[in-house]
Amino acid sequence: MTEYVKRAGLQVYPGLADLLETQVLRALGRDVAVFWQGFADLLASKAPRNRELLAKREDLQAKIDAWHKDRAGQPHDADAYRAFLQQIGYLVPEPETFTIGTENVDPEIATMAGPQLVVPILNARFLLNAANARWGSLYDAFYGTDALDAPPARPGGYDEDRGAAVIARGREFLDSALPLVDQSWADLANEHDGKLQDESQWVGHTDQGLLFRNHGLHIEVVFDRKHPVGKTDKAGIADIVVEAALTTICDCEDSVAAVDGEDKTLAYTNWLGLIRGDLEDTFEKGGAMMTRSLNGDKLYRDGDGNQHALMGRSLLFVRNVGHLMTNPAILLPGGEEIPEGIMDTVFTSAISALDVEGAKKDGLVKFGNSRHGSIYIVKPKMHGPEECAFTNELFDAVEDLLALPRHTIKVGVMDEERRTSANLAACIHAVKDRIVFINTGFLDRTGDEIHTSMHAGPMMRKGEMKSSAWLAAYEKRNVGIGMACGLSGRAQIGKGMWPAPDLMGKMMIEKIGHLRSGANTAWVPSPTAATLHALHYHQEDVFEIQQDLGETPGLAPLLTIPLADGTNWSEAEVREELDNNAQGLLGYVVRWIDAGVGCSKVPDINDVGLMEDRATLRISSQHMANWLLHGVCSEAQVMDSLQRMAAKVDEQNAGDPLYEPMAGNWDTSLAFKAACDLVFKGVSQPSGYTEPLLHKWRQAKKAC
Repeated sequence: MTEYVKRAGLQVYPGLADLLETQVLRALGRDVAVFWQGFADLLASKAPRNRELLAKREDLQAKIDAWHKDRAGQPHDADAYRAFLQQIGYLVPEPETFTIGTENVDPEIATMAGPQLVVPILNARFLLNAANARWGSLYDAFYGTDALDAPPARPGGYDEDRGAAVIARGREFLDSALPLVDQSWADLANEHDGKLQDESQWVGHTDQGLLFRNHGLHIEVVFDRKHPVGKTDKAGIADIVVEAALTTICDCEDSVAAVDGEDKTLAYTNWLGLIRGDLEDTFEKGGAMMTRSLNGDKLYRDGDGNQHALMGRSLLFVRNVGHLMTNPAILLPGGEEIPEGIMDTVFTSAISALDVEGAKKDGLVKFGNSRHGSIYIVKPKMHGPEECAFTNELFDAVEDLLALPRHTIKVGVMDEERRTSANLAACIHAVKDRIVFINTGFLDRTGDEIHTSMHAGPMMRKGEMKSSAWLAAYEKRNVGIGMACGLSGRAQIGKGMWPAPDLMGKMMIEKIGHLRSGANTAWVPSPTAATLHALHYHQEDVFEIQQDLGETPGLAPLLTIPLADGTNWSEAEVREELDNNAQGLLGYVVRWIDAGVGCSKVPDINDVGLMEDRATLRISSQHMANWLLHGVCSEAQVMDSLQRMAAKVDEQNAGDPLYEPMAGNWDTSLAFKAACDLVFKGVSQPSGYTEPLLHKWRQAKKAC
């Protein structure tokens, strides 16, 4: 049983209290007692409002469920449906034309276009890798992935043929991004040869070579004839280093399993290490111990010999949890768990205040994150403008608590819930003076699409959703509305994750579509993927594309429910769909419950490794629950798929000595029980979210 310490009527997990008091408040020069009393007062005001908003979600959902039940068996009436949504307040009036007023935004967000990483905050090594992914070796990225159209490297050391193909591909990139007058980069004999067609692309000299810029992103051409690659290269080029992950989201939400004070303390400790710049991780690699830390800045000299510095690290966001969950890390005066989203905002902002104050006080931070004194928080899973307004009010209150200037805390709005998508302009307006980010997310958005219309009828197969009318409208409306609200030049318009870290060749073909849709950032699963995706931003000028996007779709296609329209699937098709969903669900849940891993590369049903987080779980569980509700499948069929796929997942994890098999342990495997609950109780889960059940079963596992 947790032993709490008491602070201003709150019961606080000791590790959290110690972290905040000794390493944050003391460094900031804040009075500890005054802080805790202010925090308690904030909770007394905001926690009840948080509960009211969640109750409104449930009330709206109940009315929508009743509407569909009353019309069971009738053709869907789109006009009547829209009028009904307006009547109950699900749809709100559009705001008058406006432009966001966000100020003090760093250029990585406002005026640059490039890749964005998302990384679980509980894993220090992943955090360091992501933060250091601001710069990436193009040679390494091509040599080690299938993005290079050449035979794979032969085992047993460096493959010269593969290396030659990498070098040739690198020269192609330079010819495209930095074209020379009347010659190719392949013709150069040394670093002094060649003349740029656009001489303004040259930036200066680094210790390693020459620095250039194209479409706002830097390219470093490394010359080193002593390097194993450079000494055999005609021009002595040893590598091409590109500016890659401009921004990184350090995630407290979908990619982590944080269910109590112990987990939250680790999350905030890692965030503190990033902000202070002293986060390190020591691990074994190749039989030797290594310590990883944050990179310093990249220095260069301009044509006049003046020294300058470029950020050596990705600009960091922190993603807090949404409004739904509570956490036992802190108990309110009545003994209830604290709303986790409020706790995240207070703790991550207090830690980030070290960065804001770092310009005033020596020794607070080693490097600094925001050069404009801003704190960047991504807020997920908000339902509509009223909840966005609550976030704005919460951020106001936290700024007051921490004595920060108004709108120091910026917000990124995840457009991943149906009520937010349908009212996106009003949502942006609710946070118009602090918004720096909107982003689409297919998986969570589809999960909410299914749950909102759960009683309308059986949904089309999951794979068919990607070509559905609502999804195309959703993606286009997000960019169009963002542009109309003035985000370009002030904020990011982002797109979702590439899920397959081993399929970089396919990513290089498909993910450029995000740029062509007008997005100035898109999510990637690894530093290597960031390096490769950066090439797309040299190929296309996003800010030019944004000026000619065409017409923004209206509400009608967005509100088109992805129903199966009377499709009668064969027994084999139903089994195939259930197996696909069950395998993905089990492969993720078993790691979440048994190992506390919230994001990892999980083999799919065809043994292709996909980056999975809670969003993938939400869509799979909701889809199975929908088919079960409408009689497309039976409970026996679902259980048959779950049990057979449990055996498959066990086989896929056979090489893990700590793995606990599910097959045959139906009554004792907590992971299997959690998976069953997610499906069989899926209809009743709030907004179809998986967190309540995952937290319940993970806490039970930790208690074993």
